Amino acid sequence: MARSLDVAEVAKHNSSDSCWVILYGSVYDVRNIFFKLSSLRVKVMQVTDFLPNHPGGSKMILRLAGKDATEEYDPIHPSGTLESHLPQDAKLGSIDPESLPKDVSPKEEQLIKSGPPPLESLLNLDEIEIAATAQISRKAWAYYFSAGNDLITKRLNNEAYRSILLRPRIFIDCEKCDLSTSIVGCEVGLPVFVSPAAMARLAHPTGEAGIATACSRFKALQIISNNSSMTPEQIVADAIPGQAFGWQLYVQIDRKKSEDMIARINKLSDKIRFVCLTLDSPVPGKREDDERSKNVSSDLPIVSMLKTSTSNTPGPGGIGAQLFMGTSPSLTWKETLPWLAKHTPLPVVLKGIQTHEDAYIASLYAPQIKGIILSNHGGRAADTAPPAVHTLMEIRKFCPEVFQKLEVLVDGGIKRGTDVAKALCLGARAVGIGRAALWGLGAGGIAGVERTLEILQDELKTSMRLLGAHNVDELGIKHINARALEHLIYNEPAGVEEHSMWASSKL
Repeated sequence: MARSLDVAEVAKHNSSDSCWVILYGSVYDVRNIFFKLSSLRVKVMQVTDFLPNHPGGSKMILRLAGKDATEEYDPIHPSGTLESHLPQDAKLGSIDPESLPKDVSPKEEQLIKSGPPPLESLLNLDEIEIAATAQISRKAWAYYFSAGNDLITKRLNNEAYRSILLRPRIFIDCEKCDLSTSIVGCEVGLPVFVSPAAMARLAHPTGEAGIATACSRFKALQIISNNSSMTPEQIVADAIPGQAFGWQLYVQIDRKKSEDMIARINKLSDKIRFVCLTLDSPVPGKREDDERSKNVSSDLPIVSMLKTSTSNTPGPGGIGAQLFMGTSPSLTWKETLPWLAKHTPLPVVLKGIQTHEDAYIASLYAPQIKGIILSNHGGRAADTAPPAVHTLMEIRKFCPEVFQKLEVLVDGGIKRGTDVAKALCLGARAVGIGRAALWGLGAGGIAGVERTLEILQDELKTSMRLLGAHNVDELGIKHINARALEHLIYNEPAGVEEHSMWASSKL
């Protein structure tokens, strides 16, 4: 018969010699287990033996030692994590529910009373972000909002679109407007996809699966984050027929871990249609909002973070240096793409292109590479890196043949349907939204993400009708005036020929 333990007794075991945590499930040797009070019976877990091996470092677990860790653990760990990492004998017993504190903070009480505003009253993506900020935790906000250093690139990502003017046409029948297109061979209902965005359950319990449900209404593509708070199997489980996904890959220092994950994705290839190899953040940027809030990224075993040390001291950007899983910083054209080809037949999309040279080199690796995503990681990596629309114009200037060889997608800064239209006019196949989907989830769960996509869909239709375009293929450079940006585009000699010789020697 399981023991019933008092909270006061658990609180005594708060050191590396005797470390207990309370979770809604079972007791595991996990170092990054976070908490959420459960109305169900809470279990006590012994994690002393697990301390040295926890992905977030032993310091993380010790911070929670002797406490109820459910509230922080639950949103960021897929179900089954405890069962797969902790032995059965780690469970010591059940916590006495009568000994649990029952106080609710004034802020929590206010949120319970007020709740989110009616979604139909939110008219644009900025208002959705404001609504989400009022609902989610400070830690979740900081993780989603943060960007590198002074947030210059994050700000420029959106401001760049405002500098491009539309050129509306008249006397054109605009009654019908078709937004459907294809992305990497996937038929979609609109040229807007959800970019890989980590830890969605910090915003809402439905997490990435909730985003998938919202996408199904619009037949929108979703790229699943490598750092999702749910497993890919859980995310695609309820997908409707024809719904398409991509999967983001961060190549690990321990390649076997990546290979095992790719094998799982291959088994889901009827739904996950391509691999999105992310390259714009080989090392973590300095995200000061994260660091100030002691955010989840400083503690989580997020696989996009670089393992650089055996210390438990958090490094730049609030990221723990000792990580069980870390991204490899040593990827190369010559080695990584052949390795990936050995392990998956799925098409590859490269995310993180920020120069025309890299776009051109990528085109030399077609047909393995089917597309590229112009992205600066939402401004979260190298601050003062160019906005994606700058890179898009740079490719048009120096190597326009790339558009004939690869699908060019853009990511970052999309706030309006007019932004979508402008990117398509410059040659982009589709645009991605990352934070916007998370804000939608935080503002209203699945319905909040649907509202986000609905706003972009309606605004894009309006823009296209005013431009005289009946479908996305009719949008072109004649519909915009981008002269205000031209002086900001890279204007030194093109590096295409040099890189062509370099790349061909490695093919």
